Amino acid sequence: MVKLVLWRHGQTTYNAERRFQGHTDVPLNAVGLRQAAEAARYLAALRPDVIYSSDLSRASATADALARITGLTVQLDKDLRERHGGLWENKTAAEIQELYPQEYAAWEPVEGETVATVADRASAAMLRIADKLAPGSLAVVVGHGAALSFGAARLLDIPEEARALGPFGNCCWSVLARRHGKWRLLEHNVGILPEPVPGPEADVVE
Repeated sequence: MVKLVLWRHGQTTYNAERRFQGHTDVPLNAVGLRQAAEAARYLAALRPDVIYSSDLSRASATADALARITGLTVQLDKDLRERHGGLWENKTAAEIQELYPQEYAAWEPVEGETVATVADRASAAMLRIADKLAPGSLAVVVGHGAALSFGAARLLDIPEEARALGPFGNCCWSVLARRHGKWRLLEHNVGILPEPVPGPEADVVE
C-alpha cells in the first residue's frame, strides 16, 4: 500500500475576499501562514517520505512549513496547479455571477480550463508520485481545492462533475491509499482549525 495526503494550501487574501485565484500567484496571508504552521505539526506526525507541491506560492509556502519540521525537500510540480480561471481570475463571486450568469451556473470559467482537463493533469501528477513510492510509503501532495478534488475523484473513479467529494477547506487534507492497483479514500477534508464550513459558492476560492 502507498498513501497520498492531499493538502490544500492555507488562506490567502483572495480566499477571504471570495475572489477567484486560478493561476494567479497569490501569497498566503497571515492567517494562512498560521494555518500552515499549525497543520504541519500534525502532518509531520504521519512521517511522510516525500513532499510534492504545486509551484504556485500559496501551495509551496504551505509545503515549506512541513519541510521545515521534517527536513524533507519540497519537489514542485506545475501539474498540481489550480484550475485556470480564464476571464474569471481576480474577480469576486458577485462579479462573476453578474458578468457571466450562464457560465457561473454551470461553473465553467470563460476561457478557463474544463473540469476534465484539470482532472487529467492533476490525477496524472498524483499517479506519477504514487508510482515513485516504495511500498508502505506516504507522500504529502500540496495543492489547491479544485485540482485536488478533481484529481482525487478521477483516481477514485468518481465523476468529477458531480463534485461528490465536496470542497477542501483551507489547510485541510484528505488521504488516499492505493493497494493492488485500487484507490480508496481513507479520510476527507480533515482539519485541525475551527474554520467556517465552506458555503455553496465555495468554488469561487479556487
